[in-house]
Amino acid sequence: MKTRKPSYIRKEYAWAYLFVAAPVLGFLIFGVAPLLYSAWLSFTSWDLVTPPEFVGFENYVEVFHDEKVYKSLYNTVFMMLGIPIGMVVALLLAIMMNRPLKGISYLRTIYYLPVISPIIAVSLLWQWILNQDFGLLNQTMWNWFGIEGPNWLGDASWIKPSMILMGVWGGVGGTMVLYLAGLQSISSTYYEAAEVDGANAFQKLWLITIPLLTNIHFFVVVMGVIGAFQSFSQIYVLAGDGGPEYSAATVVFYIFENAFKYFNMGYASAIAWVLGLIIFIVTLVQFRLSKKWVYND
Repeated sequence: MKTRKPSYIRKEYAWAYLFVAAPVLGFLIFGVAPLLYSAWLSFTSWDLVTPPEFVGFENYVEVFHDEKVYKSLYNTVFMMLGIPIGMVVALLLAIMMNRPLKGISYLRTIYYLPVISPIIAVSLLWQWILNQDFGLLNQTMWNWFGIEGPNWLGDASWIKPSMILMGVWGGVGGTMVLYLAGLQSISSTYYEAAEVDGANAFQKLWLITIPLLTNIHFFVVVMGVIGAFQSFSQIYVLAGDGGPEYSAATVVFYIFENAFKYFNMGYASAIAWVLGLIIFIVTLVQFRLSKKWVYND
């Protein structure tokens, strides 16, 4: 026979459930409920005015026959080239910042500032930097080298590299901090033993530092890929209509267009679920492959 808990314990349980209830209800109301509702909407045709009309799998069939879906998916994957570029730059910065120099903490803070800056403000800043006529980048190229810069945001060949450049600049500080933490966790005995064996600086970097940072490489790649699939704000600011020839539109940007420009919420929900499935599969493959190259000791 169960004994009744003392009243003070019941009060502690009640207070515990009360504190837990807020985040749980928030997750259910603003997370699970919209998720389930969007799953149902993906099988309907809804223009936000008339009641949703069930259309079965028509939206999903249309997704796989929509050229803009493939175009936006290609743009999204292309912009992921910024992930390895950012990793290399961040690792080099972390190595330079991992020195006991006076004022080094201020330098680390300066490099990290873009990470905590509002994405809209950063996008507006880069909109000015990349302006063809009076932008900082083209003016510098002309004044220093006599080179006439391209139309970064108005040329289909240059807009994606522009987005990559902005993405690397904005995210390299956060990756640098991760690498810096990893570097400081590597025991100096590895490097001392390598020096005894006659290893030079490059060999120590290639054979010790990079292998012992594989867990951070893995985290950065996974989060970078997920973030790239979800990129939207900078595209909306710098290429309001998807850029010339729709060359800068990402999948999320196309979802936004269908939902809030064309008011085709059912089709937008279908694309969102296809994107979610792609992200899940890509992430799962990354975790499976990580067992072959990530060092966790």
